[in-house]
Amino acid sequence: MNPDLKVLVVDACSGFYRMERYRVGDFFGPVDLGLHLAGRYNSLNIGVGLLAGSILPGSNRLVITGFSPCWGGFFVSTMGGAGIVFDNLGINLLCIRGTAPRTAILRLNRSHAEEVDVRLAAVNLDAAWEAGRGGVYGLMDHALERYGADYREAPRILATGPAALATDFGALVSAPVENGKVSFVDTWAGRGGFGSKLLREHGIAAVVYGGTYIDEDFKDRRVADTWFEDRYRKRLAAKDLEATTKYRFDPAFNTGGTLGVNFAGAGGSLLAFNYRSIYLEEGRRLDMHQRFILDHYLRQFNEETIAPKHQHTCGEPCAAVCKKMRGEYKKDFEPYQAMGPLCGVFDQRAAELLTHHADRCGFDAISAGGVLAWLMECLAEGLLDPGDLGVTQRPAFSPDGFGVETDSMHNASIGTALLDAIIKREGILDLAEGARRLCRRISRDRGRGVLDCFLYTAFARKGWMVPNQYWTPGVLSPMAVMGKYYMHYGKEFVPPRELGRKNAERFVHELLMDNLGFCRFHRAWAEEMIPEIMGSLFGMKDACVKNAAMTAGRINSRNASVFWEGSRALDFIRTFLERAREAGGSKDPELAKWIDFFDRDPWEAGLTFWYEVHKGIQESLREF
Repeated sequence: MNPDLKVLVVDACSGFYRMERYRVGDFFGPVDLGLHLAGRYNSLNIGVGLLAGSILPGSNRLVITGFSPCWGGFFVSTMGGAGIVFDNLGINLLCIRGTAPRTAILRLNRSHAEEVDVRLAAVNLDAAWEAGRGGVYGLMDHALERYGADYREAPRILATGPAALATDFGALVSAPVENGKVSFVDTWAGRGGFGSKLLREHGIAAVVYGGTYIDEDFKDRRVADTWFEDRYRKRLAAKDLEATTKYRFDPAFNTGGTLGVNFAGAGGSLLAFNYRSIYLEEGRRLDMHQRFILDHYLRQFNEETIAPKHQHTCGEPCAAVCKKMRGEYKKDFEPYQAMGPLCGVFDQRAAELLTHHADRCGFDAISAGGVLAWLMECLAEGLLDPGDLGVTQRPAFSPDGFGVETDSMHNASIGTALLDAIIKREGILDLAEGARRLCRRISRDRGRGVLDCFLYTAFARKGWMVPNQYWTPGVLSPMAVMGKYYMHYGKEFVPPRELGRKNAERFVHELLMDNLGFCRFHRAWAEEMIPEIMGSLFGMKDACVKNAAMTAGRINSRNASVFWEGSRALDFIRTFLERAREAGGSKDPELAKWIDFFDRDPWEAGLTFWYEVHKGIQESLREF
């Protein structure tokens, strides 16, 4: 196996590029090496793990790192399947520094015997965004039509959309090229706003890459089967099939994929109407889950996607076939939750309208959903007027008398209008420096209520992140990286100090997988087997594990998390604790203590809870 990590450093300002090499052992992959390069160049780094191109399923994740424009700290975002084509460049990492003098498309191409051919070409971005399917899809189609013939095999394209110019949470999107066309099975590096970074900081609207370079990838299935039989008494394929049941089809829920399984099991933990469902009694939440989700939203998905088996992979051979489709619409849980129930949308046609419009514009879907839900509550409560936000109507924002089809479509139409208003910066909607800064500016003029109903985690001076869509304290933790699964998100009550320790443990495990370019859908075996595989192939089992812990500590050394700024976060924690007591925790003295504390003094309780989580994080990572 290759002992070096090869990094292609491209200066977008001059077009010059060079190859740098780093020894495996000093660095292990795109995360720890990306942290080093981001500190050196403030670069955007795009790469794959050491095992990309191997027979190991889920090993071809594309990993993007850098200092996030919306979070403010170092961030890691990953994209399914896009690494398998990147590996054909014969490099491990692309490091983009500097700013192109004119908005450009970056092209990377490599044949068997040649070096990577690097070119920057100016692009009429408005024309590309308006062409064909529009937005990110128009840009991908434009880039493929313009440059596709230059590649011996189908290339892959990373594209940005209008959201990357208008906001700090623009995403990066890609999709496999099949039969000369960009397919509908899009994959996203959404969290962290790296589309905004690529376009606004580096002047690059899209990256086209591909090649036919052949390197030494691990392909010995007999050896891999021996590893897995020694640990699991199962061959690799059998263990992976078992581990990815949820993402393919789970008979326990009679559905599949993140959308199907998570919505089927949501029950009373369903988050809806900008989190206002947390104030309802459990019976009312269960009734809403039954009528709006099980009987309609999930039923549509099961009939239209699961039953006919409309499912695909992200672009690499994989048993999970996790991309659940209906025509051009890809159905994942968090986008269809954040721009579904969270925005008062419980119908698939309405959710498709809103979510696909956000995708076309190139938004991070989860962040967009959180921002839309906040703005819609402000409209519903009269905190803001429609004219303030460039729209003409107010949403239907209560489960009482809610028409699951008509009101969902009404809310989705308002949501798409709000997205357009954000792009055009209409009224008071200027999100160029983020939703947190906009929220604080509006609340100074319109009152604290505007701030109190916006749920986000805060970081440093202006960093912000809409939390993952689970009703659990872990998603509001003061971690150095939030918005991903670098924290504990179980539904059970965990004392805050212990929660901090669990967060830190999860952080290390997730970094280990990301640094090797593994999809977390395979984590049931990948977390255990990666060290064994690194030991067998590189003789670096212990060094690999130690490096993950050290990298977590180095990222945590920049932790500038800020205490929750709105009361919705306090209510989110308090109502979670109350629900945990109702679910059988009435005899837990620690739980009772915290509920009593929140009842007596919510702000002091919240501050203490937050700092206890922070202590658990710091004491777990301090030695690294």
